[in-house]
Amino acid sequence: MFTLEELLDRLDTARERTLMALEMLPDEALVQPGAIGRWSIADLLSILTAWDAEVVTGLMQLQGGKTPERLLAALRQPDIYNAQRHQDAQGRDLDVIFDDFQSSRLHLEEWLSGLSERALSDPRHYKALGGEPLARLIVRATADHEARYLPFLTGFAQRWEATQEEATDEIDETSSEELGEVIPLGQIDILSLPAANGDSAALAFPEDDDDDFE
Repeated sequence: MFTLEELLDRLDTARERTLMALEMLPDEALVQPGAIGRWSIADLLSILTAWDAEVVTGLMQLQGGKTPERLLAALRQPDIYNAQRHQDAQGRDLDVIFDDFQSSRLHLEEWLSGLSERALSDPRHYKALGGEPLARLIVRATADHEARYLPFLTGFAQRWEATQEEATDEIDETSSEELGEVIPLGQIDILSLPAANGDSAALAFPEDDDDDFE
């Protein structure tokens, strides 16, 4: 079973992979619906934050001799819990989402650092957990849950980058063609130039066909 160090390593590894997948994405990509089912990446970050907070609440309840009913229910039906948290997260500012995403994990790790190895690994330590070691339950609710979405994050990031590269290539090709023919200044009609009236071509972002996890 996991030691405290191993548990923290699992959490850190999953979080590092998530952040690496998002590293090159601009804000407009993070709020784009359809990254994971109908979710945006910002939606997912809010949901992962909720899981960290739920685990902390569960730890508080366990230390008070209570059963973490809501956490256990969430683990039994994670998709239902995710859908509920998705609704709760609507309309939140992206900066606030990122701040909460980081701070909730730090708060969780502070709580974990205060637990004994026996509390984490002994399946009989918390009777409310029905024989499951606390460390295993925490990994299921955090690192394993986060890792579930990594392929979708990576795929979305790759598609977004490819779309932007294609758009840049089209602009470069258009510029090269326009520069290829020199027109005498006297023959230029300013009203006939592309975008002289303020029009511009819109870039269409391809829809994602990933399964909806709500």
